[in-house]
Amino acid sequence: MLIRVTDPHEPLSSEITPRSTYLIRPTRREALLTLGLAAASLPSLAQPEVHGGGKLPKLTTVRSGVAGSMVMDKPTSYADATSYNNFYEFGTDKSDPASYAHTLKTRPWTVSVEGECAKPMRFDIETLLKLSAMEDRIYRLRCVEGWSMVVPWVGYSLAEVIKKVEPTSKAKYVEFTSLADKAQMPGVRSGVLDWPYVEGLRMDEAMHPLAMLVFGMYGEVLPNQNGAPLRLALPWKYGFKSAKSIVKIRLLEKEPVSSWTKAAQQEYGFYSNVNPNVPHPRWSQASERRIGEDGLFAKKRPTLMFNGYEPQVGQLYAGMDLKKFY
Repeated sequence: MLIRVTDPHEPLSSEITPRSTYLIRPTRREALLTLGLAAASLPSLAQPEVHGGGKLPKLTTVRSGVAGSMVMDKPTSYADATSYNNFYEFGTDKSDPASYAHTLKTRPWTVSVEGECAKPMRFDIETLLKLSAMEDRIYRLRCVEGWSMVVPWVGYSLAEVIKKVEPTSKAKYVEFTSLADKAQMPGVRSGVLDWPYVEGLRMDEAMHPLAMLVFGMYGEVLPNQNGAPLRLALPWKYGFKSAKSIVKIRLLEKEPVSSWTKAAQQEYGFYSNVNPNVPHPRWSQASERRIGEDGLFAKKRPTLMFNGYEPQVGQLYAGMDLKKFY
């Protein structure tokens, strides 16, 4: 069932039955759209104090050195950021990840990096934690459903890992595969998507300093429901591009097929950049609702091109038709 929306703004996710849902399971009413994570980092002097829930281990960090990415948005509360999530491996309702992700075992954990590279490697999570200095970066998050957050991530640039395996000249794209374990992840038993979850980037996107490999948030290790033990944060793209619980990274010559593109190509393109001028086929992307601001009655704010990161990433798409390459 599709719900008609008469105003020019996008509906709430709870009001939508996405096309991919009725194509896969016509009787399901849950919204099948993904977590919108996008944002911008603050340099050290501008960063407000942010605190986690106090129940998870702290992560030692240095301040972000990513230039030109400062935003002064107020961080979303830890409670909101860890209780309103899209992580379909644990269910399609926004509260499902927080309710069920306690079954995820994050140790031991390994990530293989392979494909078009001279030195393929398999990293354990402890090695990855020590591979580069951890940074605090506050990024805006923008979901394709029309809601947004501001989350203080802890991690470092994805490029640090990619450089370690020495990509060859054939490496044009990077593919990410998430864990899909029915024993740990009840949502994987459903037909929501063709598991495991797969996402991809162009190589220059993956090597951009803002593309972040994340190990924590709010100064602590990642909660399970937010993609533990490691995930991506791509602040200029819609959140479903930010793969969670990553177990494999492959460098490829040809463009990979992302899970949501495979499920509904006409709705979710490979690039998935935040672009208010390209509406979703069934609602506008011109505005957004910030989680934690006056609940459902919060005044919507205009969506920024590339989620506000156009000065940093716009050159990656120079000369491209962003309505064709959506």
